Amino acid sequence: MNYRHAYHAGSFADVFKHAVLALLIEALKRKDTPFCAIDTHAGIGRYDLESVEASKTNEADTGIRKLTGLTLPPELAAYAGAVAALNPDPSVPRWYPGSPLIVRHLLRPQDRLLLAELHPADAAQLATEFHRDPQTLVRHMDGYVALKAFLPPAERRGVVLIDPPFEVTDEFALLQKGLTDAWRRWGNVPFDVEIGRQALLALSR
Repeated sequence: MNYRHAYHAGSFADVFKHAVLALLIEALKRKDTPFCAIDTHAGIGRYDLESVEASKTNEADTGIRKLTGLTLPPELAAYAGAVAALNPDPSVPRWYPGSPLIVRHLLRPQDRLLLAELHPADAAQLATEFHRDPQTLVRHMDGYVALKAFLPPAERRGVVLIDPPFEVTDEFALLQKGLTDAWRRWGNVPFDVEIGRQALLALSR
């Protein structure tokens, strides 16, 4: 299975993941103090749902395109707005935002976005996407190394998205070690259980 995200953009898994991510970002915005969002495996930022790669799997048909024309609950307005921002005609979504663009769409002026991407071509495309964006930092580097480099952020508040491609056989071991190291670096900041609970409740309605 080729896990380059271009083959799976806008899939059911994307919709679920990004809806939860948007809910978490909106929850962080309830406080005026700034926060930092970190994406360790950021991809290219935006995806063409009519590309050769996406057309090979057509996973968007059972994902984002399945939401077309539906009346979504208000809790999903932030996520839906991020998708609509890329599409002149939201009723026929051509472009799908990856997590970097979804988060960037929702940030306030005081917040920051830190992105890491290891694939050279994808990292270059991501850097072009956010060229001269003062709130976004793009680094061509391994996502687990980025955890060490980015944590703890100066803002002391934030969210970290770790969504590796699972192409290497020891990915789960790397993920476990990365989470352990990240918790040691940022462990003084407790996980906000209430924010997580409200995000999942909103999706289950």
